[in-house]
Amino acid sequence: MTQDLRRCALFIFVFLLSLTSGDAAAQTQKPFVLLISIDGLRPDNVLRADELGLKIPNLRRFVVDGAYATGVTGVLPTVTYPSHTTLLTGVAPAVHGIIANTTFDPLNKNYGGWYWYAEDIKAPTLWDYAAKNNISTANVYWPVTVGANITYNISQMWRSGTDDDRKLQRSVSTPWLLESLEKEMATQFPLGSDESIEADETRARFAELLLREKNPGFMTVYLTALDHIEHETAPFSKESLAVLERLDTVIGDLRHAAEARGPAVVCLVSDHGFAKTDKELNLNSALRQAGLIELNPDGSVKSWRASAWLAGGSAAIMLKDPGDNDARAKVRQLLDQMLADPDGGIARALEPAEFKSTGGFPDAAFVVGLKLGFQLGPKFDGPVVAPRKLGGMHGYLPETPEMRSSFFLVGPGIQRGVSLGTIDMRDIAPTLADSLGFSLKTKGRSLVRQIASLSAR
Repeated sequence: MTQDLRRCALFIFVFLLSLTSGDAAAQTQKPFVLLISIDGLRPDNVLRADELGLKIPNLRRFVVDGAYATGVTGVLPTVTYPSHTTLLTGVAPAVHGIIANTTFDPLNKNYGGWYWYAEDIKAPTLWDYAAKNNISTANVYWPVTVGANITYNISQMWRSGTDDDRKLQRSVSTPWLLESLEKEMATQFPLGSDESIEADETRARFAELLLREKNPGFMTVYLTALDHIEHETAPFSKESLAVLERLDTVIGDLRHAAEARGPAVVCLVSDHGFAKTDKELNLNSALRQAGLIELNPDGSVKSWRASAWLAGGSAAIMLKDPGDNDARAKVRQLLDQMLADPDGGIARALEPAEFKSTGGFPDAAFVVGLKLGFQLGPKFDGPVVAPRKLGGMHGYLPETPEMRSSFFLVGPGIQRGVSLGTIDMRDIAPTLADSLGFSLKTKGRSLVRQIASLSAR
């Protein structure tokens, strides 16, 4: 064989080998994973769509095309920030460290600050695991993401609700990311305090552009308009259903954008359910009347021995001195009186032995769960129980059926039309880790085997 023929044969061999290697790589390539959260989406919003008269074809496709839960049992408290952190870690709030939406601040020195900062998360997240596995990540507006280990990050944060918040938003996101996206979109990213459906629609368009331009391996997107309108008008109101129908288009567009770029696993979740409310319980006013909180003449807190850490439909009662047995006894007596009052608003008052196992409020002296119809109010003075306009609230104890959240999963390897029944929120992160090609070291379990076993029946 001549030297030219040898070179030609070698070239053909290398070329064919590269094709074979490429095919093998394509076969083993993990799909892109998109995790979307609709804050406050109850599973029955989708599963009872006909009964509710809802036109949500894109959301209903998730039921047909993949696996879903009839309900997700959440964490204590069933509010946004602890739940969203559990969705990314697979562990309870006492483990991951995001105990409530807002930090405990009995003297109001933090000016209503929330758990915005990822450095407060004490457990590894899916973003952290992805980074260790060389998977690029992207985020649009997911809670607790300021300073998170995310390749392309648009964090959630607000303060004043003015245009200065735009500077804050840019400063806590990946440098120059928002500026470049805004220039291409020819519009501004919505303020963090804007929870309208129009803001969700705009954030979703930013997410689609980010997905196309940066091509991440794992992406999170958070939508908040449904929660906002349910607080204002109650779940299942005509206003809430109208917002959900507009969100259906948003979800359809996001799913299409994900699947247009290749194999994609799309997971749709929520953080909690919702219940109607028309009464307010001012627990700190009751503690003040019991002599456990002292106010200044201007109504601000001067001193406290026990204070309620509010979480919508539940609260932690915190003691300034955990060894103050007199304060503990006074709180217990007060709660017993409120429990005995049929109009008192309290469904359960839990001692530490009863709530420690839930992984919520690890340093509380008591946890109070409200009756449906009541939500906690902020007042330190005036009536303990008062009427309020019809609205909606979450945060009730996790066993409350109305607090069940949503889980829908579609994509390669996910069997179609599989109902998982009720699942635990801590199982969602391990399930997504499976799709991303790694394992989470948590007590939660991946649902992939359960989905496969149910589809085989």
